[in-house]
Amino acid sequence: MTSPSDRPESIPATSDAQPSAARRRLLYAGVAGAAALGGAGLAWWKFQPHAMEHGVEEALWAMEFEKPEGGVVALKSLAGKPLLLNFWATWCPPCVEELPMLNAFYRQQAPNGWQVLGLAIDQPSAVRKFLQRIPLEFPVGLAGLGGTDLGRSLGNLTGALPFTVVLGGNGRVLHRKMGQITPQDLQLWAPLR
Repeated sequence: MTSPSDRPESIPATSDAQPSAARRRLLYAGVAGAAALGGAGLAWWKFQPHAMEHGVEEALWAMEFEKPEGGVVALKSLAGKPLLLNFWATWCPPCVEELPMLNAFYRQQAPNGWQVLGLAIDQPSAVRKFLQRIPLEFPVGLAGLGGTDLGRSLGNLTGALPFTVVLGGNGRVLHRKMGQITPQDLQLWAPLR
């Protein structure tokens, strides 16, 4: 029979091996936790609006977009009242899902001075076809790839959709939201002017 002191040093005792396995589990858990926090931090950073380009608010009001039904929507014609500007596309499920809510917001808040403008980051033919199936009461502008650049200048660095910008009657950006809006967002924004 061998005693613990008779064992060669290269063979650890069973009781000595368990703390090593426990340490490994703690190390793995720590590394996994750090990776999860890092990933969550990156996702948070990625999906938060970032700083806007200098002068973008002024430039925005000078823009014009073709309408799917013909004609042009000039943002300067919307100046002086609060505006909800929504960047969307027909191929974006969260965008399509929030459009009826935006339409209801427009119907309810238009008497209070609110305006809504949808900027479609999409092919004009796809937008026209979509609006035949799901008509919207608020105006839609065909923004195309230029709409992605405009979104980036407003702080949407990833170009993710949907992206919503709320502007006050003074023409200044009050709120920006990346991702799908909620009824709570609209309740928060409705009293703004």
